[in-house]
Amino acid sequence: MDRRKFIRNAGVASAATAALAAPAIAQSMPEIKWRLTSSFPKSLDTIFGAAETFSKYVAEATDNKFMIQVFPAGEIAPGLEAANEVGKGSIEMCHTASYYYWGKDPTYAFGTAVPFGLNARQQNGWMYYGGGVDLMNEFYATQNLVAFPCGNTGAQMGGWFRKEINSLADLQGVKMRIGGFGGKVISTIGVVPQQIAGGDIYPSLEKGTIDAAEWVGPYDDEKLGFYKVAKFYYYPGWWEGGAMLHVMTNTAKWAELPPAYQSIVKTAAQAANSDMMAKYDARNPAALKTLVGGGAVLRPYPQDVMEAAFNAAKTTYADISGSNAAFKKVQDSMMAYRADAYLWQQVSENTFDTFMMGQQRKKML
Repeated sequence: MDRRKFIRNAGVASAATAALAAPAIAQSMPEIKWRLTSSFPKSLDTIFGAAETFSKYVAEATDNKFMIQVFPAGEIAPGLEAANEVGKGSIEMCHTASYYYWGKDPTYAFGTAVPFGLNARQQNGWMYYGGGVDLMNEFYATQNLVAFPCGNTGAQMGGWFRKEINSLADLQGVKMRIGGFGGKVISTIGVVPQQIAGGDIYPSLEKGTIDAAEWVGPYDDEKLGFYKVAKFYYYPGWWEGGAMLHVMTNTAKWAELPPAYQSIVKTAAQAANSDMMAKYDARNPAALKTLVGGGAVLRPYPQDVMEAAFNAAKTTYADISGSNAAFKKVQDSMMAYRADAYLWQQVSENTFDTFMMGQQRKKML
């Protein structure tokens, strides 16, 4: 046989096989259309945008066979009811902050952030390699949910105050818009938590109905204009050292997905998770400059406030763990991870960052 002719023919045959195989594989993938309700409005393009990024990745990976339509908060479900609607099966999927549902069970809080918990990198490490995803899904299963990390804001700011806070005494009786588990902890050191929707925060601050409010960080806070009515901008948001979001799917709907689609959902969520943090890191610096230029006054929380809040958080954890086995199981895992993570980060990350920040203050960067 002519060797060159054989190779040519073999090459033609291989190309023909590949040409036939690709459409055949694509045709074997079922066409599925799901709805995803977000807990956030379109105006918060970084948070809401993470769900759109996730949906885009899923569509591209399946040649548009698996389409997930994203709806903003309030369009097909109230923002704070997103996970509840998915658990009931009325909507296939949501993109939300797990701690919004801590009132049903405080274990939910660990999916997003808890006071003095993990920073964003540690949250990823614990979730992906410390057993966090499996532990949280063990809990979510009791709520008819399957969830995967899909976004992080990083460490949030500590809120906008109408008056300067110089000590713990200045927080007594302060009415502050702060939700979730952080609100429970901060209430034990004298603050009066207020549950107020995002769109109502500005007028409440302007009228003096509340004295302070926390939201996210510079990029999102600038959009809402808080610096115009409450100029003191505190940091850090110790209740949200790395606020993680999730895509959540109804358990029965998840089980119906082909394994290939399940894998694509996990991969797309992880990609969107990284993308959202990168966007915040890129956009917050410029936004912070704009806020300060507009009159915002940056202030760190006084040390006695931080110490009192830290001790209050420890007491709160102990109280809940005594009566909630699921909470204790997840807390024990996260806090064990936290101890080792900070042992490592103070050796390498913190030392490097501290030096570089010193150079930044000396205007060497």
